[in-house]
Amino acid sequence: MKRVAFKMTLKPGYKEEYVKRHDAVWPGIVELIKRSGIGDYSIFLDEETNTLFGVQKVTGEVSSQGLGSAEIQQQWWDYMSDIMEVNPDNSPVTTYLQEVFYME
Repeated sequence: MKRVAFKMTLKPGYKEEYVKRHDAVWPGIVELIKRSGIGDYSIFLDEETNTLFGVQKVTGEVSSQGLGSAEIQQQWWDYMSDIMEVNPDNSPVTTYLQEVFYME
């Protein structure tokens, strides 16, 4: 198992909408993430910079950001693309973060 952290950018003024959409996250997305060996997944928001920080534990081959070949993942990215900074395929612009400290 490895821990993966990354950051994404929320467009200004969309905090409530982002939270609302994740409060009603699609069951198929949750199933895909879990089936892919991803768990203990959290997203934090730095409201000063609109930076989203994702942290997850991965036992599979990829993090959640690497699931773009799944149709439901592409649909979720399309659904979220109006409130986040995205790439041409509507995947979130993602920067992976290097772990520099860990305490269990």
